[in-house]
Amino acid sequence: MPSSSSNKALRLWQAAIFAGFLLFWHAATSPTLLPPIYFDDPNKAAFFFGEPLKVFERTWDWFSSGSIYPHLWVTLLETLLAFVIGTALGLGMGLWLALAPTASALLDPYIKALNSMPRVILAPIFAVWFGLDIASKVALGVTLVFFIVFFNVYQGVREVSFTVVANARILGASERQLLRHVYVPSAMSWVFASLHNSVGLAFVGAVVGEYLGSSRGVGYLILQAEGTFDINAVFAGILVLTAFALLLDWGVTLAERRLLVWQPRGGETEKI
Repeated sequence: MPSSSSNKALRLWQAAIFAGFLLFWHAATSPTLLPPIYFDDPNKAAFFFGEPLKVFERTWDWFSSGSIYPHLWVTLLETLLAFVIGTALGLGMGLWLALAPTASALLDPYIKALNSMPRVILAPIFAVWFGLDIASKVALGVTLVFFIVFFNVYQGVREVSFTVVANARILGASERQLLRHVYVPSAMSWVFASLHNSVGLAFVGAVVGEYLGSSRGVGYLILQAEGTFDINAVFAGILVLTAFALLLDWGVTLAERRLLVWQPRGGETEKI
């Protein structure tokens, strides 16, 4: 396992890269620090790419005044509902079809067809079906999350060693015990691998739905800012969404470490 000193060095390098990016962004969009390179007018760079200090200032104003909290709550609620419902459906369907070969063969072309569909185009249909409130955004997010979790669970169960299953049956394990002690643990690592991607896609579903029609949400704030050509507010909204997506991903990582504590870390199997 990496030492604490190497972890600290890694964090320092990551912070340095982030600081370097901010410095480059500030210099490239400041009309006084760099001569015009791409634009003939130095002020155009700030108009098109924003200014990091003003982006952080706008973000601070949102949180200090409390104006963003109702919008942030709506977006987070839509994201969490889409994430939980899509994960539960993907987990259930993946386990069922992986353990039911006949049903899997029967539904295989339909699942592949639905997965190949650009699901963002379903957003207007969901808006008609469920209205412009939270339900339509959750429905879009569920379609984005479901297939990632489903295919990972399906593959994880199918990868279970036949020898392990046969030995468990010889020892008298019932189908329920096989599901609990063999199939589900085997699929868990695949599930958590998919959840890291699912968090971001749940946010995508919420924000895209808010773009198409909403009166609340961070996506709505970004859309309003685009309508007034306020590029700093657009980047501030993107910054807020990115930060909370990282927080949710960190939560998934903590749950993964807690639930997969039995799984050997890299290199531990070679030491046995």
